[in-house]
Amino acid sequence: MPLIPPDWTPRAALEPLHLPWLAEAGLELAVLRLDALDPLVSGNKWFKLAPHLEQAGRNGVDGVISLGGAHSNHLHALAAAGARFGFPCVGLLRGEPQDTPTVRDLQRFGMTLHWLGYGGYRARHQPGFWEPWRQRYPHLQAVPEGGGGLPGALGCVALVGMVREQLADLGWDDYHSLWTAVGTGTTLAGLVLGENGRHPVFGALAVPPDHGVAEQVSALLVEAGRFDADYHLLDASRGGFARLDGELARFLLDSERDGGLMLEPLYTAKALLAIRQEARAGRLPAGSRLVLLHTGGLQGRRALQAELAQLAGYTGPAVEAQG
Repeated sequence: MPLIPPDWTPRAALEPLHLPWLAEAGLELAVLRLDALDPLVSGNKWFKLAPHLEQAGRNGVDGVISLGGAHSNHLHALAAAGARFGFPCVGLLRGEPQDTPTVRDLQRFGMTLHWLGYGGYRARHQPGFWEPWRQRYPHLQAVPEGGGGLPGALGCVALVGMVREQLADLGWDDYHSLWTAVGTGTTLAGLVLGENGRHPVFGALAVPPDHGVAEQVSALLVEAGRFDADYHLLDASRGGFARLDGELARFLLDSERDGGLMLEPLYTAKALLAIRQEARAGRLPAGSRLVLLHTGGLQGRRALQAELAQLAGYTGPAVEAQG
């Protein structure tokens, strides 16, 4: 019994983004709106999840169990999919119980939550971690944190085709590079596989370079049989995962005002800021056409709106309304 309907294939629109600094640099930028994919199940997380859910259906299990934090886009997409398609989900969460907008959504969607503490969550990579959970939930299939692994990467291959089939709507015959924010590297690896050498893929790291993303991407590509690939990693982490500062906050809020596209600060805003930095450094030639994935995650921004406004030094109803 499939967990998701085999004909449910949401499509994301490819839309131009107009910002003053893009015009100044002579760049054209289009955004693949994965954030607007579906009212419930949005972002790149769906494409990483779908192969795991298809496999769970083939294995005849009732639902899935996975891991994440109190603001996890992955758990949010998983719980939303469970609510939409009627299969049970269990979430193993990092840290102690917290009340966040994301956690409230998980509960509203019907996900069963277990808080592991910080030490318990760090043990997730140790041998035997899953055994007690398999015994407790024998009819659920474990999905890796973030929907990672080669199945998750292969699920993102289709995003390249989604871009290419909409180029004519922009009046483009081609583009020069494909950009995405990077957390684990799973989506980046999928884009590299989907491009198959046609265009370089740039990944803006939302985590510091020493977190092993380069090694993870390389391992996924080797597992997929790709031993040469055109991709580049840029450090956009601002010094740490989920690290926010005044420059980033102002850039995000100014970009929303000027471009009319809502962003989130942990991934997509950092990727867009990395593009501006590359443009101002002269590494993106005038006339270049770029495609950026909006990887979603707007649900997690709700807990950060006040901090963004404070960091940016912006106050008042206009800023608060953007949340």
